[in-house]
Amino acid sequence: MDNAVYNPFTNLDFRGNRCFLTGTEILPGEEINVFPVWIIEQFALTDRPFKLLDESMTTYGALKVPCSVEARRALENLEEEIREAFNSGHQAVSSLPSLKLFQWLGKLVYGIIYNELRIGMRQQQASGESFQLSEGLKYKFGNLQLMLQSLTRPIDFEERTPWTIKTFRVENTPGVFNYRDEINTLTFSLAMNDFGIIACLQDNGTNAIYHQEILDKIGERELKAIQYEELIARFYYSNYLFNRLPEYTVLPTPDMVYLEAMPLRGMSSKPLFDHWQAKPYGQVLENFWKPWEFSLFEIIKDPENPMSFLFDADGNFNPDGDIKLK
Repeated sequence: MDNAVYNPFTNLDFRGNRCFLTGTEILPGEEINVFPVWIIEQFALTDRPFKLLDESMTTYGALKVPCSVEARRALENLEEEIREAFNSGHQAVSSLPSLKLFQWLGKLVYGIIYNELRIGMRQQQASGESFQLSEGLKYKFGNLQLMLQSLTRPIDFEERTPWTIKTFRVENTPGVFNYRDEINTLTFSLAMNDFGIIACLQDNGTNAIYHQEILDKIGERELKAIQYEELIARFYYSNYLFNRLPEYTVLPTPDMVYLEAMPLRGMSSKPLFDHWQAKPYGQVLENFWKPWEFSLFEIIKDPENPMSFLFDADGNFNPDGDIKLK
């Protein structure tokens, strides 16, 4: 096997004649949907609007990436396993290996990043300016792309996996497909059928540690939709507070790519997470709670104890909630 590791972020090469995953040259029109066909058909997403970072709109069905035959086969095998588990429900989803979930979630997020970058490049070229991407994002996105190559080549994630992925039993409205992501922090959430998933795709597991007390209180209990939205708001905000750029040593060999996460503390003595503040957390929660129309003022009326449906006044898990819904 070739030792070389494909990294399109080295020279920002996102031309449509290379596979988004392997970098091999492909013919025009060889592409796949970012959101898998079975998801698009099951939830009637073909023409549902999808907002991009520049505020322009596309649709779920229009998001595609160039893909080689080799990568397509690997993704089709993964999709079949994921489709079966997702449609079976929470127990089957929670039994999936975290690597499989990472590959599936990561393909969605990276596929969106790929489309965002191509659109940004076209816009810059049209205005006669060169496209700029921060070194930090190049490094972070490049690592995500490398980790996804585990679909087509053996990658050994030594000692610890680079992600946090948690699944929950959720009382979703039938037919709901609730997708969110935050590209800069590589945070992801999805709710459908009877489950929800929260993922921080490049935090080396630290967000799960940060929220361990909360996760222990929830355990295997089913969450109401509003409770799930509160929980993912906590993860989105904490991953925003995460103040390290994880670094990895990569050793490619003919038979394996070895990827090892470096210690997060490095030379810094500051905590891994910045200080949690009620107002910015409340702003995140207000956005996630839009269906229930709670205002920021209501949410942080008591800044020391923001509104919560997950926990009661004593900090215990509240299976039913004690705040009257609108």
